[in-house]
Amino acid sequence: MRDITEPAQRDTVLVVDDSPESLSLITDALASAGVTVLVALDGRSALGMLDEVTPDIVLMDAMMPGLDGFETCRLLKQRHDLPVIFMTGLSETEHIVRGMEVGGVDYITKPVAPDELLARMRVHLTNARRTSSARAALDASGRHMLAVNAAGAILWSTPQASRLLEEILSQDGLVVDGESLPLSEWLARCLLTMGAPAVSVPGAEARVEASLIGQLAEDEYLLNLSRKRDVLPEQLLGERLGLTQRQAEVLYWIANGKSNRDIALILDMSPRTVNKHLEQVFLKLGVENRTSAAVIGLNAMN
Repeated sequence: MRDITEPAQRDTVLVVDDSPESLSLITDALASAGVTVLVALDGRSALGMLDEVTPDIVLMDAMMPGLDGFETCRLLKQRHDLPVIFMTGLSETEHIVRGMEVGGVDYITKPVAPDELLARMRVHLTNARRTSSARAALDASGRHMLAVNAAGAILWSTPQASRLLEEILSQDGLVVDGESLPLSEWLARCLLTMGAPAVSVPGAEARVEASLIGQLAEDEYLLNLSRKRDVLPEQLLGERLGLTQRQAEVLYWIANGKSNRDIALILDMSPRTVNKHLEQVFLKLGVENRTSAAVIGLNAMN
């Protein structure tokens, strides 16, 4: 029988180094470990290469003529969210700190020990993939979430949060308790609201609130954005999805994870009647199951 199993995906590493001896050692070790290796001899070549292909991780020589590794990493991080491991003969604390400040995730001194390099790479590749999977899951869930640093600068956001922020910024400005604020300052203030009411601003249709979910890393905090409207969510569902009042009420509770029996008790109707309303909701939304209906309902309420 023909084997249709897809081959395991190979990791792709971009090595940026101007030393032929160092390149030879590193590329041989990576190739022996089954890694696909891309090579750039200087910082500008590396940045140009990244416009054409996206590796899984970057190994960066810190000291190179022209554009050094630190500046290359800083420019790289403006366009790509890739883990960067610095390689250099320098081991002074100031160089290590500088590498971390421009976005590096690790630092290894030359001459590079292949086993140590591979071990560090595996750790950072695993961490990067976990982060990527988490972000992809948030993107797919339709949640309005974003990550910021302590200064309120946005590190990443879900597509839904990006659209909501664009809507906020399309107004005359953020006004919080009568005070006009830049977006970054408002977000920074939101980091101080753990356990307290979220800061709010007027949006296009309603107030928008941001609440702190938790800390993801040393200087990375997860915020959730939400709208606060004067109209009931059931009314909003009816208006946006063309549902009757009862259909909208049923969909609202479906979106909140309630079973037909629970909804029957809440709305004081029989489970059979709930099911009939739900059938009409499926028909109007063009879906076949309650999970799909719940997703549409949640998006319509946001």
